[in-house]
Amino acid sequence: MAEQSLKDKTVKGTAWTALESVLRYGVSFVVGIILARLLSPDDYGLIGILTIFIAIFEVVINGGFIYAIIRKNDAEEIDYCTVFFTNLVLSIIMAGLLFAGSGLIAKFFKREELLLLMQVMSSILIIDALALVQKARLTKALDFKTQTKVSVTAAILSGIIGVIMAYTSFGVWALVAQQLSNACLATLMYWIVNRWIPKLQFSVQSFREMWKFGWKLMLSGIFNNLSMQLHHVVIGKVFSPASLGQYTRAYQFGQIFSGNLTSVVQRVAFPVMSKIQDNPIRLKDAYRRLIKTTVFPTFILMLSLAAVARPLLVVLIGEKWIPAAYMLQILCISMMIYPLQALNLNAIQVMGRSDLTLRINIIKNLLIAIPVTVGLLTNIYWMLVADVVRSYMCYYLNAYYSKPLLNYSIVDQIRDILPSLYIALGVAIPVYALSFMGWNNYITLAVQIVVGVVLFFGICKTVKPYEYTELKGITVGLVKKNK
Repeated sequence: MAEQSLKDKTVKGTAWTALESVLRYGVSFVVGIILARLLSPDDYGLIGILTIFIAIFEVVINGGFIYAIIRKNDAEEIDYCTVFFTNLVLSIIMAGLLFAGSGLIAKFFKREELLLLMQVMSSILIIDALALVQKARLTKALDFKTQTKVSVTAAILSGIIGVIMAYTSFGVWALVAQQLSNACLATLMYWIVNRWIPKLQFSVQSFREMWKFGWKLMLSGIFNNLSMQLHHVVIGKVFSPASLGQYTRAYQFGQIFSGNLTSVVQRVAFPVMSKIQDNPIRLKDAYRRLIKTTVFPTFILMLSLAAVARPLLVVLIGEKWIPAAYMLQILCISMMIYPLQALNLNAIQVMGRSDLTLRINIIKNLLIAIPVTVGLLTNIYWMLVADVVRSYMCYYLNAYYSKPLLNYSIVDQIRDILPSLYIALGVAIPVYALSFMGWNNYITLAVQIVVGVVLFFGICKTVKPYEYTELKGITVGLVKKNK
């Protein structure tokens, strides 16, 4: 594939994936604001507990096969059918286990309502599994436009369902209905637009080939999710579901920028970089440019979000969520490094080193003992501070193991991202200082936004960083093509 062709496909794929994230999370953001005003932190805490187990079981269902088939450049029909039926069988088994264990989960958290909630939510595992190969086929074809249409439509319709149920006093069931309807609608639309029907075929050889690559990713994903969900378990069990609800809302706000950018980068980078995995010079150059242009908006948006967290949450969802604002400020410092972690891990997977991915995630899961121990001995805020330290240690691990594969050292990466950090601090520090002026939250937030925007463009126009110029050129080029 020619270099310009690959760049065009990367830019186009990134643009559509970014548009999907903006629209889908924009819808979710608006719906979330409405639901947060109608529902309580305790309701969000209960759905947060459900999410702990759903997320872990979904990793098992994927089993790394989706990454394996996306990475396989010569995938055939038999490969897709093998992965489809493997995922389907796994989803039925996992859903059954979750359904059967719902009583133990309710007993552990001492909330009887979790029994029925978990039994109903277990069905989402099977529904999501039906769409995995459909999405993988579109991803291999770099068709992110279709995925954007599907996910945004599902988000809008399911959001409407959730709001109606919350307004009519269904409580936590409004959140359950929103998630289930989103899964059902998205899966249905993927089958309609993709027009791929699996044949009754299964290849043991294909299974073994993809299992060889995928099982390590599966274990890595399980370990990674266990460490992530352990936060929720400790908060929900040691503190309270209401505290978990506050944390969940803070985390969701942080995900608006960090999670979306990380998702965009991972979804596009893996299939694109897999096509040039045998050209180390092009691969390093591609990752270097990708890191610089990804970190630039991430650092600026996350530090700015931390600066405006308190007035933003009070204005949007009310004063009952003030504890979430303080959690969000800490989370922003931790989450701003996520795209860097993801890209380094992405490079390791592109090079077929799923063994290193497994090793890294085992070490990361040992490191989870740091914030968990701090949380048990102190409080949730110090637990989140300890997690900041852990996040940067995890980045070091990912970069350390990707260095020999990309010939791109940690020192070189830091040199490349420092300009973005300086600009982000130059915007965020003055904006945060405005929160001490004593104005009401509405005026404070409005002034902070205006000052932040002026500072950002003023600094960029003055120093003209490469990242800003590159992103501006890409944006202008896309706009001209679509006129």
